[in-house]
Amino acid sequence: MIPAPFEYVAPSSVDEAVQALAAAGEDAKVLAGGQSLLPVLRMRLAAPTTIVDLRKVAEMRGVREDGDDLVIGAMTTHYDVQRDALVAEHAALVKEATDTVADPQVRHVGTFGGSLAHADPAGDLPATVLALDGTLVIEGPKGRRTVPAAEFFQDFFTTVLEPDELLVEVRLPKHTGWSAHYEKFNRVAQAWSMVAVGVTVRTEGGVIEEARVALTNMGSTPVRATAVEQALVGASASADVIRAAAAHAADGTSPAADGNSDVEYRQHLARVLTGRALAAAVGA
Repeated sequence: MIPAPFEYVAPSSVDEAVQALAAAGEDAKVLAGGQSLLPVLRMRLAAPTTIVDLRKVAEMRGVREDGDDLVIGAMTTHYDVQRDALVAEHAALVKEATDTVADPQVRHVGTFGGSLAHADPAGDLPATVLALDGTLVIEGPKGRRTVPAAEFFQDFFTTVLEPDELLVEVRLPKHTGWSAHYEKFNRVAQAWSMVAVGVTVRTEGGVIEEARVALTNMGSTPVRATAVEQALVGASASADVIRAAAAHAADGTSPAADGNSDVEYRQHLARVLTGRALAAAVGA
């Protein structure tokens, strides 16, 4: 199908992009990588009056250090995130999850921030930002504001972003020296996650000193598995400890039932995948 007619704007700076969104009103859409937006336009499930294309906004690309934080520009492609040495060193969980996103063609075009702003509960990257206690930096006509990842995702495909605001960058506290693993279950290769688990842990002398565990597609937003984290901290990095902790992975979750799975099966997957991810992360 052919999209409905729209105005096209390609700003070269964040300021220009914000001005374009403000001028277009609530019927504007932002184009980042376009993997989610373009199919919706072609099927006419959305008919925006204006498309604001961010691909020329160079200041929104790249990875850098800022003190104790790692900063990832919202328009940085998955391909660039995968291969960035700073990401591998300070946010290994992000690299682990990005490696599983779709296929090479999508990873060359899709963007880190676009995935977060789209807020698909089956998307792989929101859970990693939640697990790492990330902060999302938003720019709008009223200036810049920061929102913790725990508050950014509100519901299915819904975030705190206002129609005239942009996600500019993501700030992640450095998790240098932490081991990480992202375990994903899908029906066919390169498909969305039925359930996935991201874990990152810091061990010392065989003891788990800190742990972060987040779940993908176990609710309308990414979910922190706090009961698992609490069961791990201070315990030895052993198979028995991991098995006992993983049993709590589905505690408090509300996954949806759909054509792929019922609720009970997703909760079973969460427990199994959490055990696998933790074992891979700590080498148990």
